[in-house]
Amino acid sequence: MTLFGVLACKKKVEEAPDVGYDYAPVTLGKYIVYDVDSTVYTDIGDTIYNKYRIKEKLEENFTDNQGREAVKLARYIKKYNDTVGYDNIPWVLKDVWNLVKTSTTLEVVEEDVRLTKLIFPVREDATWNGNAQNTMGEWEYLYKYIDKKENINGATFDNVLFVEQKDDKSKNAIHRQYFIEKHAKNVGLVYREIKDLYSNHITIVNGGASPVETRIEKGIIYKQTYVTHGTE
Repeated sequence: MTLFGVLACKKKVEEAPDVGYDYAPVTLGKYIVYDVDSTVYTDIGDTIYNKYRIKEKLEENFTDNQGREAVKLARYIKKYNDTVGYDNIPWVLKDVWNLVKTSTTLEVVEEDVRLTKLIFPVREDATWNGNAQNTMGEWEYLYKYIDKKENINGATFDNVLFVEQKDDKSKNAIHRQYFIEKHAKNVGLVYREIKDLYSNHITIVNGGASPVETRIEKGIIYKQTYVTHGTE
């Protein structure tokens, strides 16, 4: 074997495997803009529709209370106005979250609740307890698929990761919970959907309870969809 061949083999052996870190970039200045639509069903019978735009930006490194490097995630909002375009509405700081990316996890603190959003290495069908760092009770997160080409709101991503956080439609006729997220390589979160719905009024269809979505008494349906991203 030639010297070139030996070096080529050696280089191939030494290549590090892709564990999926690019699904959660943490470069300061990186931002993602989303459209958000939510419908809130109150227990007094009101239905409240909300439409707005969110910008999430990684703004500052700091050391968390466990001595780990963390990143401040500032979240800005523009509320929808049917007479004024979003480009003419200023961003207003909504709240501040933070995240910690380790060699094995991506943890995000949302409204003071720490969630284990991703685990590394990224592998299809891998599962973990997304609530391992809080007191909300175990939720078994699942990678439904990885590295899939997908179009989201007109943008094409070559590598998308689907995280099923909870889907209990076949387990409970009164409470429907469906929580999912999609992440794109070198971008981050590109889609989030939440259904957290209740109904004590059960109707029987074809020998079983009809979906809670068809008889909602209270709860929320929430969708957060990618618009654009960049660095500033």
